Amino acid sequence: MLTSKRAKFTLPPQLTYLNCAYMSPLLKSVEKVGVSAVRKKRNPVNITQQDFFTETELLRIEYAKLINAPDPKRIVIIPSVSYGMANVVRNLDIKKGQHVIVATEQFPSNVYPWQRLCEEAGAQVITIAPPDDYTNRGKHWNEKILESINVNTKAVAIGHVHWADGTRFDLEAIRKRTNEVGALLIIDGTQSVGAMPFDLQRIQPDALICAGYKWLLGPYSIGLAYYGPNFDNGKPVEENWINRLNSEDFAGLVNYQNQYQPGALRYEVGEHSNFILVPMLLKAIQQLNNWGAERIQEYCRHTGQPVLQKLAEKGFIIEDELWRSSHLFGIRLPGNVNLDDVKKSLLKNKVYVSFRGNAIRVAPNVYNTQQDFDKLYKALTKVL
Repeated sequence: MLTSKRAKFTLPPQLTYLNCAYMSPLLKSVEKVGVSAVRKKRNPVNITQQDFFTETELLRIEYAKLINAPDPKRIVIIPSVSYGMANVVRNLDIKKGQHVIVATEQFPSNVYPWQRLCEEAGAQVITIAPPDDYTNRGKHWNEKILESINVNTKAVAIGHVHWADGTRFDLEAIRKRTNEVGALLIIDGTQSVGAMPFDLQRIQPDALICAGYKWLLGPYSIGLAYYGPNFDNGKPVEENWINRLNSEDFAGLVNYQNQYQPGALRYEVGEHSNFILVPMLLKAIQQLNNWGAERIQEYCRHTGQPVLQKLAEKGFIIEDELWRSSHLFGIRLPGNVNLDDVKKSLLKNKVYVSFRGNAIRVAPNVYNTQQDFDKLYKALTKVL
């Protein structure tokens, strides 16, 4: 099992940061690469035509390893989840009477595009809520999602885990059901990929969209998207030079091309060869592949589980391990506890988490220790 990797980050020793779902700290190695890349831009002759393509190709290959994707050419660089989803929505032929299924309180970047698409097409967004009862909540929520998928379902757009409380969605079961009715499966992997195993060949999504600044440990404003065969002949949301055929030939760029780069490559954002952000994200994913997502998940489980058990005994509500992730989970308060008092206690003890919906969202990573969870326990139980 992994040991603590806190030394690889620059986190103040007095600070307990259990909030990677908000934004990850930078690895020292990633920061070093970023500084070097900024300095390289001082003198433009240091950047060759080949540099527009070399590191982006390496990034595709490294990310393909992380998600077990057989073809790196199906992975493209995007600036945000909303951009990646926009490409999906533009190429989804939905009709009146059909619907798209999402989960309640899903992250907005995976809701707003579907709302607009369905409004324009006369279709419907169907939101599946969890049960009110917290007993077997994740199991029953998954059952409700599966039951809602029918012949009128055009797509299921969902995360691997819920961004607010870490509820795990059974993507393989959902994929099986969508295949039965001919619906697409569109996944926002932002809150899972990098810290939780994701096997693209087993799940076989039609698209996987992922921001880079959380569990991929990368910088802000860069992400990665996988697009499957359903999108091979689609139209991207923007017309840029680098996603056109033969863009590698700089001298021939004036010979305008009607054809895009083949398959998914047409969906890359303009200026995707970002000479600062690309090498930073590449370095981060190389480190993740070295550690392994399965081992990261096990580290988080081993580090946090003893304290979570004690919190449950005190009346705090935490989803069963079978239906939540170990790197991101919600803690809900006993009925007699005031949320404002909890926030003050956490702040006083320098314990940093997020609050999403009615859950305290806790999101550890490999830089956290059992001592961090002890501090969390102390801050939460002080208000009982």
